[in-house]
Amino acid sequence: MGRNIFTLIALFTLSVLHSQGQTLQDSILNNKQKVDKPIKVSDTHTPIYQLYPTENSWASIKLDTRNGKLWQVHFSISNDNFEGVLSINLNSLVKPEEEIAGRFTLYPTKNIYNFILLDQIDGRTFKVQWNNDSDKRFIREIY
Repeated sequence: MGRNIFTLIALFTLSVLHSQGQTLQDSILNNKQKVDKPIKVSDTHTPIYQLYPTENSWASIKLDTRNGKLWQVHFSISNDNFEGVLSINLNSLVKPEEEIAGRFTLYPTKNIYNFILLDQIDGRTFKVQWNNDSDKRFIREIY
């Protein structure tokens, strides 16, 4: 009788240990699968919009750093002068799912009206020209 009780306790202990080991192994596999999935990280300290000064005291360029959209922003201290926002580029340069705050950065050039727009992720560069005349405002990729 003592031998049967010992055998039953041993079998019960082994079955409990085996099931615990299987649960741990399943847990490790599930965690590994979660880690292997791409994680989208959003940096809340990276601004979505940046304002870049031009050589003109009354004009700045506003950039949506997620997608490369650009506007020319004018202000005035007089009621007689133009104050407002003019679009340079209203078309996103990336797909919506590729938008990331800080992706695009604007760099001035020696020419007062021209900037270089850089895509920090894929390295594409664009010539940006601001101007009060709509036919002289544009963005074009530099190949």
